Amino acid sequence: MKSLRIHPLDNVAVALQDLPAGETVEGITLRAAIPRGHKFALLRVAEGESVTKYGHPIGRATSDIVPGDHVHSHNLATTLSDDEAYAWHSPEPAQAATAAADTFSGFRRANGSAGTRNEIWVLNTVGCVNRAATRIAEIAGRANLGPAVEGVHAFNHPYGCSQLGDDLKHTRRLLAALANHPNAGGVLIMGLGCENNQLGRLLDGMDNPDRERIRAFNAQAVEDEEESGLNALHELAEVMSQDSRSECPASLLTLGMKCGGSDGFSGLTANPLVGMMSDRVTAQGGKAILTEVPEMFGAERLLMQRAVNRDVFDATVGLINNFKEYFRANNQPVYENPSPGNKEGGITTLEEKSLGAVQKGGQAAVTDVIEYGEQATVPGLTLLQSPGNDAVSSTALTAAGANLLLFTTGRGTPLGFPAPTLKIATNSDLYARKPRWIDFNAGALLDGRPQGELADELWRKILDTASGTPAQNELNDYREIAIWKTGVTL
Repeated sequence: MKSLRIHPLDNVAVALQDLPAGETVEGITLRAAIPRGHKFALLRVAEGESVTKYGHPIGRATSDIVPGDHVHSHNLATTLSDDEAYAWHSPEPAQAATAAADTFSGFRRANGSAGTRNEIWVLNTVGCVNRAATRIAEIAGRANLGPAVEGVHAFNHPYGCSQLGDDLKHTRRLLAALANHPNAGGVLIMGLGCENNQLGRLLDGMDNPDRERIRAFNAQAVEDEEESGLNALHELAEVMSQDSRSECPASLLTLGMKCGGSDGFSGLTANPLVGMMSDRVTAQGGKAILTEVPEMFGAERLLMQRAVNRDVFDATVGLINNFKEYFRANNQPVYENPSPGNKEGGITTLEEKSLGAVQKGGQAAVTDVIEYGEQATVPGLTLLQSPGNDAVSSTALTAAGANLLLFTTGRGTPLGFPAPTLKIATNSDLYARKPRWIDFNAGALLDGRPQGELADELWRKILDTASGTPAQNELNDYREIAIWKTGVTL
């Protein structure tokens, strides 16, 4: 198979391999070379008319397009505008949940959640103590803290000092949410003492924390911060010494859905496959979280029509419109996307990128909408306020309670985050070239593997990873966080 027409309404097809000019594909002679992942016209599209992919318009033709033409930035442009009108319609009756009752081996927490890991996390209120926090984690990591402690990791960031307004709120809420994460069996929060992000206020902002598993101090208030930190970690290890894995229902899984470095195959292979994982976990009473709000623009109605009630619909409209206002307030167009790498991979407009991206949410009902730094609490598909930036949005997904991330990519990236991060390649070439980055090959769909067979295989990998099998990011110790900065620094 050399090309794919995704939907019967489409007037373009996607090249599944590099196609030379003059070759006949889909009964059409190509008028230009078509790189793999790029689009070519199946029908005539007059200037100003819609180009359709996934069964939906992805932009308008900026010149006449004839069958066999390469369709990309030279003849296709977005039609997105700053404001859209949305209307509420009662949803169709929800599909009954499946009778499946899958399990994984996890760590049950006092608040009813479950961890897929039992680690000690060292967090800091301010970038001034980054290196001290890292040294404490490194020294403790080399010590024998007992078999129950599956790792000690510091997550540094440059913020916390001289921040105001939303920036300070974002930093505080994000760190408080991470400190409450089920994968952290113990948490040390280290402050300096004089920063705007005061340790006491951060602790007060935590939602129902397990205080027995948290230690905190300001470095300015102790004689030796490394000694104090190591003592705290040994205390936490003692608390964790009785922890062990036990059978947990899949309803205690929270999957964070993310795509980074998308290509022309993302919406054909990896994202639909991850969408099937959203449907599986939510059908069993678990949670899936979808974010990257700017990459919902142009496809937001597909999510709005799945809102379980009017309140969730209104919250989704607010999520979209507030993010557009964020762009306008910074004098930026709402459609300044896709990235250069996306375009090289075959994605032309934001509508096209968004229609592929939202497939990670599957067909699950949208049950809640939460702000940046909040935690998902309602079974079903939650929409999370966060930008599309890979590091910022993946950190936000972790803070929202995702105990495992599904990260689709067509271009590849070594990024990893505090929660196990399964990288899912959109194409077999990337999977073959980057075995240290990639955990699963969704590109096998284009090689003839049945989608249902691959879905079963990915679901088993999710359950195995949740039960302790390390992801590639863990094997390579690729773990970091990034905090959303939106405002003024003093």
